[in-house]
Amino acid sequence: MSEQITTISFFKYSTFKTKLWGFKMMQFAHKDLSKVEGQSFYRLLGSGKGLGFNPLPDWSTYSLLQVWDSEAAANEFFSTSDIMRRYQKNSSELLTLYMRNISAGGTWVGKTPFEKAAELDPSQPIAVITRATIKLNWLLLFWKYVPTSHETLAGNEGLIYTKGVGEVPIVQMATFSLWKDFESVKKFAYNSKQHQEAIRRTRKNDWYKEELFARFQPYKSTGTWEGKELLPY
Repeated sequence: MSEQITTISFFKYSTFKTKLWGFKMMQFAHKDLSKVEGQSFYRLLGSGKGLGFNPLPDWSTYSLLQVWDSEAAANEFFSTSDIMRRYQKNSSELLTLYMRNISAGGTWVGKTPFEKAAELDPSQPIAVITRATIKLNWLLLFWKYVPTSHETLAGNEGLIYTKGVGEVPIVQMATFSLWKDFESVKKFAYNSKQHQEAIRRTRKNDWYKEELFARFQPYKSTGTWEGKELLPY
């Protein structure tokens, strides 16, 4: 099985100066990130307000998704890279989750970045990434309906954390969600009428130019988010 791991880092900015820095790094960080050794794929991601997909930006939160050949390559980057030191300096809070891919389908900018690196342990936390490029002719209907499909996330006991993220506002959107266990994921997927209706409409209307769905088993985290450690270990 593959030794590949995936990390996702969330950066919180609390002042106007650092929020502006975070916004600028969406463009300027590519120079350093495109040359990282042992990294096979990365995406810089802005975020939306609230839960799930949201076209309104959250200027305080940004994310960095990275796929690594090994955990050693990831550790080298996080402990020695100059760009990560700059992110740490400007962030009021920084969380990184280490994950192994369980399953993935679809493509991201024409690539299939995630290799299966673990078997599912249903008793442990599960992370889910969904990502899509929305067809321009379906944008209005998509944004009219899809945000309502995430209403049942609020107060969901099985949900640890979720955030809507994306590369290009309005058009290229993604969600990251972290769940207590696999049963919690299944309950949301199969018991939420809004979620089921969103899937039905997606298949009927063919909203997406490109889409991807991936599940991961998180096994380590560094840092905190909103003052809390998100994993129980």
